[in-house]
Amino acid sequence: MSNRTADEIRSGRVMSTQCMFATSLGHERDLGLNFWESQAPRIEGLGVSVAGPESARVIDWVGRLDGFAQSVDQRVKMAGWMETFAQRGGQLVIHGAAVGDLDFFARRYDLVLVAAGKGELVSMFGRDADRSPHTEPQRALAVAYVNGLGPRPEHPDFDAVRCNIVPGVGELFVMPTLTTGGRADILFWEGVPGGPLDVFQGVKDPSEHLALTLELMEKFTPWEYARATKVELTDAGGTLAGRYAPTVRNPVGHLPGGGLVLGVADVVVANDPITGQGSNSASKCAAAYLAAIVEHGDRPFDEAWMRSAFDRYWKTAEPVTKWTNAMLAPPPEHVLQLLGAAGELQPIADRFANGFDDPADFENFFFDPEKASAYLASVASGA
Repeated sequence: MSNRTADEIRSGRVMSTQCMFATSLGHERDLGLNFWESQAPRIEGLGVSVAGPESARVIDWVGRLDGFAQSVDQRVKMAGWMETFAQRGGQLVIHGAAVGDLDFFARRYDLVLVAAGKGELVSMFGRDADRSPHTEPQRALAVAYVNGLGPRPEHPDFDAVRCNIVPGVGELFVMPTLTTGGRADILFWEGVPGGPLDVFQGVKDPSEHLALTLELMEKFTPWEYARATKVELTDAGGTLAGRYAPTVRNPVGHLPGGGLVLGVADVVVANDPITGQGSNSASKCAAAYLAAIVEHGDRPFDEAWMRSAFDRYWKTAEPVTKWTNAMLAPPPEHVLQLLGAAGELQPIADRFANGFDDPADFENFFFDPEKASAYLASVASGA
């Protein structure tokens, strides 16, 4: 059930940024849903730059991914999947769902899943305060899909996601993508609320949004601006701005009529996009739920099963949430040392890059100063 048709989604405004890493792409591939794999750019690296005084780069490196990543505009993907679902015999209903509809569905169907972005349906799932340290948005978000971005001079022979950190100000992410008109790039600012990047609220005109994006790039990340002087928006719907508080919610929604529904992906775990995990987490959530459904067989999908299905997903979601919340805070000294060392020692850069595919690995070297120091020493002695 969707409140928009596939065509309305495809011709509408962009809904997100997204970069899916190898594990998440594998879930799509396993189900034969990787329709755009041959068309989307192959992202083979992940680079980090840190701005210092007078917008000079004090850190700059790129790690190589063990398996390629890809970004497909969700307008393309969701529209294509909806059409395929209907072609294969699924019943696709175009109608905005309210809580009253869910009451009806919960009586009629074995299991009802809610994958809403915001609004009334999400409010049924209570906030888990123990797992949600933030009550306010931690970044102001501004996205522009563009054509005409020049190659990155440090690695013109392969594509990479670039993370540009401007301490105390925010982050600029640049990533290649496949959109409705073909190959493009995403320029994505994450600004500290109230800071110099928090200027997109109320900007309705797409061209004004792009001009503001480029103006901020020229000021804070001139090395990225240098290849963006000839860009133009991919389409009139190619911009997006907003903010939300990162939140983990109770996975089970209780309906007025006594029925139960299970939340999916951002409904239950909505992290800030600073670590690029949203679409990856959604894929991993779907895979965990699918396995739990198949294993359960013909037994009722009661509340105990719903909670166990979520617990299965939380095993991969918890490290993502911990890492994302850490990245939203000013980096401690040992993290700055890690980022700096990655510019000198390629194995560190590569490990950091591959952590975006498997965030659980950060537990082994990222959070604890002693583990970080031991890891740096081991790599340095090996080198």
